[in-house]
Amino acid sequence: MICPCCSEKAFSECCEPFILEERLPQIPEELMRSRYTAYTLADVEYLIKTTHPKMRKYYSAKSMKAWAENSKWLKLEVLSASGVNVHFKAYFEEAGKLQVHEEFSTFKQENGRWYFVEGTSAPPARQAESK
Repeated sequence: MICPCCSEKAFSECCEPFILEERLPQIPEELMRSRYTAYTLADVEYLIKTTHPKMRKYYSAKSMKAWAENSKWLKLEVLSASGVNVHFKAYFEEAGKLQVHEEFSTFKQENGRWYFVEGTSAPPARQAESK
């Protein structure tokens, strides 16, 4: 099976090892792709685990699950990935309508593990690599 993150790699060689926690993403883009794939699988546990602990209170597992399950995930397009930031578009159908979720995501590495910190609709201000 081809990975849902549109990497053109096999799922077993791309996002699955991250989701199964057999290995850790080494760069923010890998984490972002695995999180997109988790949405396609409605794997909310992985989404919560990969959200920075200080930011988890801002995300509802129930809302994440509803969005994941009520959407038909079509395609992921990574527009840029640099340092701690990834800019992407996720294409999906919701209630029969084509939707595009464009996001500028920021990630942070702690104790060798990358975490999602936040996603915005506008580019983040120039940030230091270590944020």
